[in-house]
Amino acid sequence: MPISLKKGQKVSLTKDNPGLTRVVVGLGWDVNQFDTGGDFDLDAAAFLLTNSGRVGKSEDFVYYGNLSHPSGAVMHQGDNLTGVGDGDDEQIVIDLSKMPPEIEKVAFTVTIYEAETRRQNFGQVNNAFIRIYNDVNGEELLRYDLGEDFSIETAAVFGELYKNGNEWKFNAIGSGYQGGLAALCANFGVDVE
Repeated sequence: MPISLKKGQKVSLTKDNPGLTRVVVGLGWDVNQFDTGGDFDLDAAAFLLTNSGRVGKSEDFVYYGNLSHPSGAVMHQGDNLTGVGDGDDEQIVIDLSKMPPEIEKVAFTVTIYEAETRRQNFGQVNNAFIRIYNDVNGEELLRYDLGEDFSIETAAVFGELYKNGNEWKFNAIGSGYQGGLAALCANFGVDVE
């Protein structure tokens, strides 16, 4: 049975799962019925961070425009333009055995595409979650439901995988940002055009 996390809770992924190397990070959401009338396009991304808390180079930002890290450690499974349907809306596959040694954290984020133009925000999004499951046997290891505590934010950090000695742990973050993807990129040291 998966561990259900609360905001700020940390749990080890590898301690109770020896030999775990490949996991899938599934991110999902629903749009509430009182929306703006336009389609919502939410985008998941992964920022591979060094001990500075920032990316070392632009390839350390994996998203719909850069689907895989050169190391093969992080692979985005593609952009879902509508979020329609049950289950994961977007997935990111992580191979811990290929993670470059300088990477200490992988932050998982979701942003609303063209949020300002479409007048959309996370206050209009329900049932947002992040879950991690074993890619080998499909066993769900943990899940974090973000709750409904967002209003005007256009970007959110759902959670992060981080190295602690020889272990990989997960931290349920659930922090919102204004300014969409550009704000997250600035926060994590990605140069945007």
